[in-house]
Amino acid sequence: MQDFGILILRFNVGILMLLHGLQKISSGIDGVKDSVSSFSLPEFIAYGVYIGEFVAPVLIILGILTRLSALAVFCTMCFASFVVLGGNFEGYLSLNQYGGWIVELQALYAFASLALIFLGAGKFSLYNKF
Repeated sequence: MQDFGILILRFNVGILMLLHGLQKISSGIDGVKDSVSSFSLPEFIAYGVYIGEFVAPVLIILGILTRLSALAVFCTMCFASFVVLGGNFEGYLSLNQYGGWIVELQALYAFASLALIFLGAGKFSLYNKF
């Protein structure tokens, strides 16, 4: 039963994050580049979004290098929450107009990815060594 739960978690993180990646592939990453540039970081860092929102989710869905892929998603979401808040760490205490945490979506992906880092792929995977 635990392995089935891990499979559901993998599909949840993988499929939902992959949709963000597909949007970036079809529309481009100009917004991400602008965000990265606003922090005086090199623009090439923006291309990491393709790893965190496309490559890693595909690997998570398949159960290949799941822990490493979940780490990539986790790092992507940490960076995304930082960008959303504009570097304002006090913003992590803020709620939006509906009462939800301002970085709620990023936190859901980050903590689900963190769980996969510790759990691994489970037995329903193509390669569950890492």
